[in-house]
Amino acid sequence: MQPNDMLGDLGDLTRRAVSRYWRTRAAQQERQKQGGRLDQGLRSAVTGGAQMDGFAELFTELVARAGMPRACVFAKQSVELPGYFRPTKGWDLVVVRDRVLVAAIELKSQVGPSFGNNFNNRTEEAMGSAADLWVAYREQAYLASPQPFLGYFVMVEDCEASSRPVRVQEPHFQVFPEFVEASYQRRFELFCRKLVLERYYTASAFITSSRTAGMDGDYDTPAEDVSMERFAKALIGHTGASL
Repeated sequence: MQPNDMLGDLGDLTRRAVSRYWRTRAAQQERQKQGGRLDQGLRSAVTGGAQMDGFAELFTELVARAGMPRACVFAKQSVELPGYFRPTKGWDLVVVRDRVLVAAIELKSQVGPSFGNNFNNRTEEAMGSAADLWVAYREQAYLASPQPFLGYFVMVEDCEASSRPVRVQEPHFQVFPEFVEASYQRRFELFCRKLVLERYYTASAFITSSRTAGMDGDYDTPAEDVSMERFAKALIGHTGASL
């Protein structure tokens, strides 16, 4: 079966994961309010965890459709991989079969109101994790594994704070032109594209979703080259070739 034949319901699967994300966040905030433990700002929804479980299940389903046994897919537990600059790094989804590393995927989200520092943290974390893994791979930390699939997925809240133009500081040198007046949504799009262009990651996906419409699973795909479909095809293709 070709990758295209496995993706007929990808939109439905993605909408289900998006809806689960927003509903989980809302439920976590409500529980903390009722328990009198509301964290500062929106951190109450972040510290609860589990928001990205729907996306982990989505990618697990795709890997399974490619023929990988579900017992070889790990999320939440047994997700640590050796690093080169640090002992281990816990990925959000890891696929290991017969001691061969098939894939590792990072699942991230970003909501308001603070996008500036969080965007910088996301970029630094993603690049550092990829660099660490590839050097460890070079040093045969994953034994005789062929080159694994490394994936990066991020969903950004679609709101006024993330969609308005952002000024850049240029006290000494000019920034690259694509960043001038680019919103945080645009910055995430550029970031995901460059992660693949510079071969930090095999594939990357970027979607946006608003807090209200997202409850029903609505989401947008800002760019085709970092779409869920492109990501899913690459993941399924790589997984199938590894069997």
